[in-house]
Amino acid sequence: MTVIHIAAVGDILMWQRQIHAAKVAGQNKYSFDSMFQPVAPFLRRADLTIGNLETTLSGRESTYQRRQPKTGWPMFNCPDELAPALKRAGFDVLVTANNHCMDRGISGLRRTLGVLDKVGIKHTGTYRTYAESQQYLIKNVKGIRVGILSYTYGTNGNKVPADARYAVNYIHMGKIKTDLKRIKQKSDVVIVVYHFGQEFHRYPNARQKALVKHAFQNGADIVFGVHPHVLQPTTLQWVAQSHGNKKRKFAIYSLGNFISDKMMSDPYSASGVIMNLQLQKQSNGTVTMQKITGIPTWVHKIHTKSRVKFRVLPVRKYLKTPDGLLTKSDIRTMHTVNRNTSVHLKV
Repeated sequence: MTVIHIAAVGDILMWQRQIHAAKVAGQNKYSFDSMFQPVAPFLRRADLTIGNLETTLSGRESTYQRRQPKTGWPMFNCPDELAPALKRAGFDVLVTANNHCMDRGISGLRRTLGVLDKVGIKHTGTYRTYAESQQYLIKNVKGIRVGILSYTYGTNGNKVPADARYAVNYIHMGKIKTDLKRIKQKSDVVIVVYHFGQEFHRYPNARQKALVKHAFQNGADIVFGVHPHVLQPTTLQWVAQSHGNKKRKFAIYSLGNFISDKMMSDPYSASGVIMNLQLQKQSNGTVTMQKITGIPTWVHKIHTKSRVKFRVLPVRKYLKTPDGLLTKSDIRTMHTVNRNTSVHLKV
């Protein structure tokens, strides 16, 4: 019998103020480690930790955040130093299929994957070559083979070149069904990460529910949703298998923001959850879900004379033992986050 612990978080966003906060004074380099230091122990203790990288790593620029001329949508890029900081924080896999993966074009998409490779973070959802797009990400975690797939609803109108259509996994039910059939043959557990839903809506829409149902019916065991930037509910379902038995499957429609700025003060968009799943493989090869828990997180902004500093806090730990950087207002907000998370997700 083997037991593994999988952790997952939502959107990793890097706005201009966050990048400015990471700038090392007087030097042309950046350090993001302090942003993740409070929550890193909770990420590192998992056997497999997954997040959604919602920025590109496209190389040095004077201004990392741009606006798309036609739509006004933000277009993200971040210094390479983010990648090793995420590795040190405990991330093993980053999904990269999202609406910002083409923010610096196909060259930025490809460079991002190269930076992740250099620090040893696995990735899926976007690809540099056709051959790479045909290789499924399957992580061997203590003898349990975990297959991971990632898809996005779109790329904010930034089109993939006609000769590189393989570069981004878009949400197409036919492709998802085919991918699930193939990866299931090589995996003990299959995770699908969907970049879908409506931003800042706290409940899933019909499309999200249909896509989760489709994934479950075609072999996915776990679905993690990202993109809405706020938490959405979980669902635990018994799904009939081809041999007639039923299997328990889990989804969370949105994990919320892991780290972001967007200058929004409401606790919903400044919070997320570390979703923890304990899986057990029996001697006959069957893998079952044993325990599901969540750790509420909150992005704490510390205002100084020169800049705003950011850190991701595990809410319950810091409510129990607040440090000197938290104000009374911060503590009240964390109580709200903890209450909202507990009620909304039943964790």
